[in-house]
Amino acid sequence: MKKLIKPYYYRLKELQAQRKFKKTIQKFQSQEQPLKIVIGSSGIFDDGWIPSEAHFLNLLDEEDWHKYFQENEITNLVAEHVWEHLTSEQGKIAARNCYKYLKSGGIIRLAVPDGFHSDSTYIEYVKPNGRGAGADDHKVLYNYKSFSKLFSDVGFEIKLLEYFDENGSFQFNEWTNENGHVRRSIRYDERNKNGKPNYTSLIIDAIKTT
Repeated sequence: MKKLIKPYYYRLKELQAQRKFKKTIQKFQSQEQPLKIVIGSSGIFDDGWIPSEAHFLNLLDEEDWHKYFQENEITNLVAEHVWEHLTSEQGKIAARNCYKYLKSGGIIRLAVPDGFHSDSTYIEYVKPNGRGAGADDHKVLYNYKSFSKLFSDVGFEIKLLEYFDENGSFQFNEWTNENGHVRRSIRYDERNKNGKPNYTSLIIDAIKTT
């Protein structure tokens, strides 16, 4: 009996989550609050942000986007360790959808594992089919050049926030949480409490300027 009921139970939970997401968006719109969406939040989000999950906002499916948003409507998106789970081609499709639904001046803050990280143990942990949690589903290991190009090719202007360069040197440009909180970063990840970039992300802001 449980096996028969289980699929219906999960489908019901998905529908409830979808309705809640839509209702929250409508609330923000009615209060004229900026739409700030967390992509693939896993239930983690800050005040003023709206969490989403792949089962009701699929990055690759424009019908999902159109179901909730008008074009040029979203103020901010943040995606922490999401794009590495997409193939290169899927990443481009997702970037185009983000561009279409962000308003002019809107920003998507992105964080992915850093392919130029100086620690070989880190690379072994995060690379596709690496030893780390979830790495068996990683499709691409980006560096700041390849990741920036993916979004600039779509039309975004890129601002680099945290990254390792080709020489294995960690680079940091000041950023605040206003445009998105990234937990796996030099300041917020407990693994970096000694002040060293033991576990960081490649973090960029992709800005829609038109």
